[in-house]
Amino acid sequence: MTTVLTPRPTAGAREWAALAVLMLPVLLVSVDNTALSFALPSISRALHPSGEQLLWIVDVYPLVLAGLLIPMGGLGDRIGRRRLLLVGGTGFAAVSAASAFAPTAELLVAGRAAMGLFGAMLMPATLSLLRNIFLDPGQRRVAIAVWAGGFSGGAALGPVVGGFLLNHFWWGSVFLMAVPVLVPLLVLGPLLVPESRDPRPGPLDLASVVLAMLTMTPVVYGIKAATASGELFDGLLSAAFGVLFGLLFVRRQAVLEHPMLDLDLFRHPGFTGGVTVNVLGNVGLMGFLFMLTQYLQLVVGLDPMTAGLTMVPGLVLTVLAGFVAVRAVRRLVPRTVIVGGMLLSAGGFLVVALADLAAGPVVVLAAFCLVGAGIGLAETLSNDLVLAAAPPQKAGAASAISETGYEVGAVLGTAVLGGLLTAFYQRHLELPAALDAGAAATAHETLGGAVQAAEGAGSLGPAVQEAAVAAFTAGMHWTALVMTALVALAALAVARVLRSPRAGSAVVRPGRGRPVRT
Repeated sequence: MTTVLTPRPTAGAREWAALAVLMLPVLLVSVDNTALSFALPSISRALHPSGEQLLWIVDVYPLVLAGLLIPMGGLGDRIGRRRLLLVGGTGFAAVSAASAFAPTAELLVAGRAAMGLFGAMLMPATLSLLRNIFLDPGQRRVAIAVWAGGFSGGAALGPVVGGFLLNHFWWGSVFLMAVPVLVPLLVLGPLLVPESRDPRPGPLDLASVVLAMLTMTPVVYGIKAATASGELFDGLLSAAFGVLFGLLFVRRQAVLEHPMLDLDLFRHPGFTGGVTVNVLGNVGLMGFLFMLTQYLQLVVGLDPMTAGLTMVPGLVLTVLAGFVAVRAVRRLVPRTVIVGGMLLSAGGFLVVALADLAAGPVVVLAAFCLVGAGIGLAETLSNDLVLAAAPPQKAGAASAISETGYEVGAVLGTAVLGGLLTAFYQRHLELPAALDAGAAATAHETLGGAVQAAEGAGSLGPAVQEAAVAAFTAGMHWTALVMTALVALAALAVARVLRSPRAGSAVVRPGRGRPVRT
């Protein structure tokens, strides 16, 4: 039998201009995620939220986003991915502008929830549109490298942008920046970005939408409650609730004629391996950023903007590594590059575990460069594997799973690694016996609390500061050692999953059923 190879259309100037337009919401959402943390002190002074309200200002966005990513990916396949992108962009810009002027904490929480709703429309649409705009595999990898670099780089740019805005304007400016970024998307999107959808989508199953939300939202909340808030029982109960509904969701998808999520995608090792890399990559990146931002500001003593600027070399390497990955797969199989990137990230964590952190930030920033470069290598190709494993008409659902992996990884990185770091810090903290009980309790909670306690401790202040820094750096050593082992073991597991010859191939399905190997 003779196999006829049909030449794939190559992208021209219009397609690359469309990529530039699609990068606007990617950068905005990723910058917004990390910039908000720097605005929390200003929000506290202006709106006087309770401790619970302050947590919800931060947490409600990822909770809503995580619950709606899969439904929105399926909705984009049905109604059109560009249409969903433009609706999401309009809503995100409008709600962000309104949230910038929120007069109460309750309204700001509501605004953040609405931002999660519209953000869930933006992210899967951007990645799935790339699958249909760039049909040539090499060009698609370059486009995904740009996309992944924007997502990772935006997270690191958040402190820089947030620090600049907060040094010159009020807290609402971190939300108001959505308007000038998304206006070009709304103007140029209809002109440059082609519409794409599943030609035979079937009806939208509302029960699947509800089950998807009841799966992801409790799981993400449970992770946060068990690790960040210390509510272990409530967290486990919430996560178990989500797992139960997840099983019901999977069972329903298996029997539907037109499922929201095609479970056959997970039969493909490239898809499964790619999603796994996305989860673990974001665990490493967000966990490292959690450690690094506190270390640079509270241990080294840098202001937020300067701390953000010191992360720029790591950011640049993350972006450049994505383009290196595109060139590397011309000579190496994707499995080799992905596993190599993960081991490089593990090496960065090992540097932190072994370094003398009291000697200055140079070694830690060098370790961040290693972690960022490794993630750039791995995630560019993992996203390509995810999209290549899905037929074009299912690109929205596949992208939503990939985005869900990013979001879950971000939550795990901040919550689990943050919880580990806090636990190690509290275990190693040895405060002066003469310190007031209230101040000691504050210092025992976090490094930031210890810095505040030291400022009001009079002559005991330097001793409190020294003890807190020693405990925090010891916590960084142990947390980094745990991450070194976790990422190295995960690299071995991914290497095993991607060993299959089908891992790098695409899947084409004329209808439901088992994947057809190409």
